[in-house]
Parts: sequence; C-alpha cells; structure tokens
Amino acid sequence: MAKKKRPAVHAAVVLGLLASSAYLTVELRKDEQAKAPAVQAVTDTPLLESSTGQKGGKQTWERLKNPERSVLLGEGGQVLATFTDDARTATLKGPSRIFTEAANTKSRVVTEDWVRLMPEPWRKGAEKEQWFKDWFKEFYGSEEDDVFATAFQYVEGAPVKKDDEGIAYTGDASFGPLNPNGSEGNDLRKEASDFYDYLGIPYTFRDGTSMQPETERARAVDCSGFMRLVWGYRARYPLAASDRVGDGLPRTADGMARSDIGAEVIPLKGLGASDRPTALGVLQPGDLVFFDLDTRTKKRLDHIGIYLGHDTDGHMMFVSSREEANGPTIGDKGGTSRLDGNGFYATTLRSAKRL
Repeated sequence: MAKKKRPAVHAAVVLGLLASSAYLTVELRKDEQAKAPAVQAVTDTPLLESSTGQKGGKQTWERLKNPERSVLLGEGGQVLATFTDDARTATLKGPSRIFTEAANTKSRVVTEDWVRLMPEPWRKGAEKEQWFKDWFKEFYGSEEDDVFATAFQYVEGAPVKKDDEGIAYTGDASFGPLNPNGSEGNDLRKEASDFYDYLGIPYTFRDGTSMQPETERARAVDCSGFMRLVWGYRARYPLAASDRVGDGLPRTADGMARSDIGAEVIPLKGLGASDRPTALGVLQPGDLVFFDLDTRTKKRLDHIGIYLGHDTDGHMMFVSSREEANGPTIGDKGGTSRLDGNGFYATTLRSAKRL
C-alpha cells in the first residue's frame, strides 16, 4: 500500500517546490533511477534507536583513510553520512535533488548528498559525544537549506529574499562592477567584491576589524567572496578579515588553500601544468576546489569553487562565481564547470580541501 501511494506524494512535493523556485528543482528521481540507487526516505527504515540517538535501522561506523574519516553505514551497508577528521563539513544522504541552471548550461546535477557544517571539527570517536548526537538528530533527514541549496540562491535568476531588517540576503549575484580599464589582457570586471559588498552592510569581524561596503559592488561577489557568503555569512563558518588578519576563512582563494583550516583532500604540489591532480576520486561533494587560472598571478591560486558531484552525464561539476558568467554559475561561459576531461577548469585544478 505504501508503494502505491508514493508516486502521488512525490508528485505533490515536486509541484510545490517547482512553484516556489524557478532556479532550483528538487524532485525524486524518475528517469535517473536507472543510473543510480533509488532514494529511500528516512521513514522507510524500522524505527529503532541507533548508537547516534537517531531513529532508523541498524547503523554501524567504519574508519577510512586518505583522508582520515568516519563513515556511518546503514543496515544494508549503504553510506548514510561521512565525517572527516579536522573538518566541520559533513555529507549526509537524504532526498534526491536536481540542481540546474538552464540559462547557462544543459548540465543537471542529481544528488542525494546534503552538505552541512557541524558545530565542531570532527575527530575520531566523536559519534559518542553528546554535541554530535544532538546535531545529527536535528539534521539527518532534514530538508532545511544546506550549503548546496544556499549556493544556488545566487545563480542567474535566483529570487531575492529579505531578512527581518530588510536586508536582501539572496538573489542573482554579479561578479563585480565593470573595469573602466578593462581590455584584452586585463580583467573586464573588478575583483575584490566580498560578502558585505553583496549585502550592502558594514561588517565587524571577530577580531574587531570593521569593513564598509562599496556602493558600486552592491549585489556582487567574486569567487572567494562567494565562498564567504555561502559558508561564512549564511552557514556561520568563522570569517577572517583578510588572509593575514584574524582567524577563520581567509579572504582569497590562495589564502583559503594555504591556510590550516579544514582537512586537505588534494594537497597543493605546485602551480605548473604538471601539478594537475589525477586522483580525483578522493573528492566528496562540498569540497573546496582551487585553481590556477591566470598566468599573471604568479605563485598564487586565483579561483575557488564548491564541488557538487556528478551530473547526469557523469561529469564532475562545481559551482563558482566567475567573471565570464558575471556571477555564481555551473555554466559553460569561459569554460565548462567540470573537473574531469581537458577543459579549461579541469586542466587548471591544483588542490582541494574539506572545510
């Protein structure tokens, strides 16, 4: 009886979500089910109390290496969640979603991964600690916006939402204002638009440093500013005032890559073409990926994005804010947003980190 009811329930959920969002489609798999395991709702498992305090079937923990991490397995051996030592990023399995950006690409990312920040960095044995049990009970199976959902609230066509103070905290973001000196060989748009520029509000960091937004940069974030908007302002990861001032997520892509925050997934070997990583299988949805795009910026990485997982054609996709698309995108302007193959971004990938 439950199986007969399921299609109608799923259709109702999909219609409701489609009506509320034109830029992010969340639906249970249909034609994609042939390519990947079907979604299993939390309520489909026996309501037994697990070691985490979460109701569900029998669950077991497994330790894996490279990087050191703990994996929560379901009764049938399926991965339910992954937690990496020294990282606050957790990847939890949940209802399937489709992320698209029709204005700029035909790629469709179908994923059961929900990426969230834990209140503390993971460490071996943390599954026994009360802070984790409380957090896991709240967020495993939750459909509250995660990092992916938040990131797509800034792509082309994303609607504006305002907080109680009238601050527009979501909506189509640009990369930055036009550069009056822009020409061939120079950036067409100015970099250095941070999250407080997008929001149009002054911001005081934890070390007391205060920054004022620039009017011309309103509703704009460069690649690292986009990361700070999503992970910092929205997900509440601590933010540093710059690469050198304060503790937390640094200001630039290079600063983030070279900082000691999080867990290194693909170590930075160098910036030459021969330093392109080949073992991409270690990447997990939610990882920060770093690139060396501009030959003018010697000895530093100059681009960053969030790895999303595979699209329906099997390509490894990421989302980032970039000049060619004038804002956050998974699109094809300036190069496809893929880590595999021999495209512009794939060949300039240099390292990855799990925040």
